[in-house]
Amino acid sequence: MDAPQAGSGPTVRPVSRAGLPRRVHAGYALGSLATGAFGTVPGLVLLPYLTDTLGVAAGVAALLVLLPKAWDVLVNPVAGRISDRTRSRWGARRPYLLFGGLALAVLFAAIFAAPFPGDAAGGGVPGPAAAGYVAVAFLLTATAYAFFQVPYVAMPAELTPDYQERTRLMTWRVAVLAVAILVSGAAAPLVVGAGGDGVPGHRWLGLFVAVLIVAGAVGAFLGTRSAPTDAVVASEPTLRAQLAVAAGNRPFRLLLVCFVVQSAGIATVLAGVNYFAEQILRDPETGPTLLFACFVGPALLVMPLWSRAGARLGKVRAFGVASLLLALGALLLVAAPVLPAWVVYLVVAVIGAGYAGQQVFALAMLPDCIAYDTARTGRRQAGVFTGLWTAGETFGLALGPGIYGLVLQLSGYVSSSTGTAAVQPDSARVGVLLGFTVLPALLIGLALLAVRGYDLTPERLAAVGAPAGHRENAPAGHRENGPELTAVPERHPDNG
Repeated sequence: MDAPQAGSGPTVRPVSRAGLPRRVHAGYALGSLATGAFGTVPGLVLLPYLTDTLGVAAGVAALLVLLPKAWDVLVNPVAGRISDRTRSRWGARRPYLLFGGLALAVLFAAIFAAPFPGDAAGGGVPGPAAAGYVAVAFLLTATAYAFFQVPYVAMPAELTPDYQERTRLMTWRVAVLAVAILVSGAAAPLVVGAGGDGVPGHRWLGLFVAVLIVAGAVGAFLGTRSAPTDAVVASEPTLRAQLAVAAGNRPFRLLLVCFVVQSAGIATVLAGVNYFAEQILRDPETGPTLLFACFVGPALLVMPLWSRAGARLGKVRAFGVASLLLALGALLLVAAPVLPAWVVYLVVAVIGAGYAGQQVFALAMLPDCIAYDTARTGRRQAGVFTGLWTAGETFGLALGPGIYGLVLQLSGYVSSSTGTAAVQPDSARVGVLLGFTVLPALLIGLALLAVRGYDLTPERLAAVGAPAGHRENAPAGHRENGPELTAVPERHPDNG
């Protein structure tokens, strides 16, 4: 591989071409094994690991989960700028899929390696050193994740210029994402239990997830080796200038705000699964696995339906329908203490169906925002947009467990260092319930207010991308200034 180099060159525009082959759809989607595993397992396991295995107070544990991922707010835009300016025989993004993914796997296993003296299972008493080690390892892992995720999310805008094909590409990706969530989330409690619970069981969990991450990273790297990518090599000269351009992209700005808040709401659900299963369903053994199976399993079945809904309603309206389904389902679960278990699991399946649509359409709208910017400015800065996007998403996913941990602290949740949850007061059980139901419903539903002004339709994209002589015929309010661009496809000489 040629050494990655930063630079600029002639401005180019993506050309129209035939649809991407299925192997590229599938290959790209495999990367979601890595993003799904990392996005799911820390949010599901890390907070209970700190409170119920290492004996860390819930409020402190919430900070330990939040701060390392909040670091990505700074790192992700930098990772995006670096990948924008990378030149290699593998393209701008693919080197990071491989090397960033492998680093992510090693560091993820290290989070739960617990190489400190004494633990609950081994007879020792976990102390501040244990919590400090987890925080540092999580910080390093989040940094590696930034250098994998940002280039990965930037790729769709460069793989295809077709508005509808981006939805199909995201449908494949979210289907694999659902599998990754199901496998990693549902299996996590089983792996911990099979490994002996406590710290030893979590060590096995770290290794298990590391294998999933390696499979996703290598699969995405190899699966996209024959995909053509079109280079727009000119970019703003400084990160500050690129961030200013991103801030000036109104559709992107609105979508980002909505998605960050919704990610925080979804993350509160994720963080509360173990607590909800133990304290509300009274089923700590099989409850978490069943909840995940009901959440993700139906999502795989409804993906074709969401694809049709997007074609019929448009991405924005379909996104709103999916988000409302997700929020209303979460709100219904507030009645879980008086509902039969099978009804609770059925409602969770409805939530999962809404989540699938919310992810598909948000991720399909993002490349449209990037294509809008490229057509408007003629500059290649997909990495900056996806850097901001993934920074926001990561912050939201970290903020959710942080908020949930704060709710537990305020409601009087009792921590434990035995590997088993302590007996909780009634106030803590109320906190567990409200944090899992009402709080995410409000965050997900109210966030939709942010996208009321989003109007990036196929017609507007076509108007922005049209040559200057044709823009006079664009719909009122949809005329944009920007250079006319020419097509120069980027080729990878090693065909892989």
